[in-house]
Amino acid sequence: MTVMQIEVAVGDITAADVDVVVTAANRSLIGGGGVDGAVHRAAGPELLQALRPLAPCPPGEAVITLAFGLGPRIRHVVHAVGPRYGVDEPADDLLASAYVSCLQRCDEVGATSVAFPALSTGAYGFPVFEACRISMDALHGAQSAVTRCVLVAFDERTRKFWERALSV
Repeated sequence: MTVMQIEVAVGDITAADVDVVVTAANRSLIGGGGVDGAVHRAAGPELLQALRPLAPCPPGEAVITLAFGLGPRIRHVVHAVGPRYGVDEPADDLLASAYVSCLQRCDEVGATSVAFPALSTGAYGFPVFEACRISMDALHGAQSAVTRCVLVAFDERTRKFWERALSV
């Protein structure tokens, strides 16, 4: 396996220049708010139809679909279910597992680049810096053919936490 280059950016994950975009899904995979809602809106109604037979998805796991209306480079969407902080335990392990599961789904389709949001840090309430540190450890420790990973922060605060975690 080659070394994965990790970069941090702020912006719209649906416009990332990567093979695969990861979304923060709920276990029923029906779409929602935040990044998941944005991905569903950009991909179109075919995305929800593709997800129906794949539900439910437990915390710490991920499923993959085609990207439908996303693109032009984005070919697939990985739907990762992170833990709800204080509810799904052990939260740290489940969060790390969600990142690793995403890379496994990328490997299944031969993807070499992926964009991640900060899983579980929105409605699921995971403390942002802790989540960023866990994601960095999981990505660095994973075996994958992915060579480029873009961590797409929704805001400057998250970008700074990811930059700090990346430098440790």
